[in-house]
Amino acid sequence: MSALPRLVVLISGRGRNLQAIVDATRSGRLRAEVALVLSNRSDAAGLDYARAAGIPTQVIRHQDHADRASFDAQMLAVIEPLQPALVVLAGFMRILTLPFIRALQGRLVNIHPSLLPLYPGLNTHARALQAGDAEHGASVHWVTEELDGGPVIAQGRVRIEPGDTPETLGQRVLEQVEVRLYPEVLQQLLTEPAAR
Repeated sequence: MSALPRLVVLISGRGRNLQAIVDATRSGRLRAEVALVLSNRSDAAGLDYARAAGIPTQVIRHQDHADRASFDAQMLAVIEPLQPALVVLAGFMRILTLPFIRALQGRLVNIHPSLLPLYPGLNTHARALQAGDAEHGASVHWVTEELDGGPVIAQGRVRIEPGDTPETLGQRVLEQVEVRLYPEVLQQLLTEPAAR
């Protein structure tokens, strides 16, 4: 076992933030080990990336469970033996139950593509454009029982440009903010106990 702090990363899709986290561990900017990539979708493209990178993966399909509580309980049964320093939500598109959140309190973080408290939930880029905002961005926050409502740890911002669409704005937030900010914040949380 590595002496580095362990991360468990939860994904549902392409895993772009996962890739940024793994890249940061390999370059030494993030002094941690991704011990497991866990997904609720067997077709999540991020799983292929993780396997190619030699990172253990596991799929727990939410459709195979009668309710959210049993799904979350199985995830916890997989996560807790690894004793991760942090459990990192990186595009994990499931609402978590209170027992899961409480079991991992102080170790469960998420990145959300808006400047929280603005636009919790989905369609954040379209909502920012519709509101006529001058800027948009992403927030890393602690996960609590309130959806996207936990304390914000850090944010990054981009200007909204004339002619932006939800797609162009979302891509810029991802490329200019998320993939840089998330590894930086994870490193800060691992090295500064007061930040937790």
